[in-house]
Amino acid sequence: MSVPEPLTVPTLGYGAANVGNLFRPLTDDESWAVLDAAWDSGIRYFDTAPHYGLGLSERRLGAFLQTKPRDEFVLSTKVGRLLRPNPEHDGGLDTANDFHVPDDLQRVWDFSADGIRTSLDESRERLGIERIDLLYLHDPERHDLDLALAEALPALEQLRSDGQVAAVGIGSMVSDALAASVRSADLDLIMVAGRYTLLEQPAAADVLPACRETGTGIVAASVFNSGLLASNAPRRDGRYEYGQLPDELWERLLRIARVCAEHDVPLPAAAIQFPLQSDVVRSVVVGGSRPTQLTQNAEYAALEIPGALWGELAAEGLIPA
Repeated sequence: MSVPEPLTVPTLGYGAANVGNLFRPLTDDESWAVLDAAWDSGIRYFDTAPHYGLGLSERRLGAFLQTKPRDEFVLSTKVGRLLRPNPEHDGGLDTANDFHVPDDLQRVWDFSADGIRTSLDESRERLGIERIDLLYLHDPERHDLDLALAEALPALEQLRSDGQVAAVGIGSMVSDALAASVRSADLDLIMVAGRYTLLEQPAAADVLPACRETGTGIVAASVFNSGLLASNAPRRDGRYEYGQLPDELWERLLRIARVCAEHDVPLPAAAIQFPLQSDVVRSVVVGGSRPTQLTQNAEYAALEIPGALWGELAAEGLIPA
């Protein structure tokens, strides 16, 4: 295979965890309607992973994208977890991982070169699409970051050199893992999940500088912080990642919402567009389990936001100056 051209990622993407039955089950028809709404709204970047619904997300997304011209969209998936039969399956669901699918498969970590290549091949089969543009190593710190740096990332680089994919990177919620990976390997793009958002920006201290030094681009995900920024009226009892929202972040959220209201800017629109104010952020990926959510998010992404909003948020110390 010839070496692909450098990958350009659209500025708005759809993260397909929801069509893998994240948090609630969707029928095939309901999932198709969500993907249809994303496409009709102009979204042309789609991200998935074997982890999402034990392969269900890849199968549903692939079935949908097979109906579209291949050169009109960018597709990414992830490696690091292989799906293998679960010997302890007794008819239960994968709700321990928040996916409403049968747990007849289990995730098996494999950061070896063979494991990374096998994961890519199996994703191609589930998707029914040969050309995957972008491959991320998924949550390496949850297994063994040192092993990821020593084996998995070089394996990804080799796949790119072989022309199997156009671009490689990692996806993580942990700034230390992201920064270490950027400094240790020649990565094209990294997916920063929840660490560079309107509400909190820990990645600004280490990940963004590392990306600037190495020329690595960022795809910002989880920009609504578990839904806290998804509406104009945040709720105190809203979920924050794996627990309750700390008081300090709640107060910060109220201040951000007040500034947005003063500028007549919907909070979700500011949340989607904030990461793109950075010179190293190439794309923002949003989720959604209902067609109306995708339509609304695309409208928010296109909304004109006055520069004065960002200026006031920076002046109040709520975003980097």
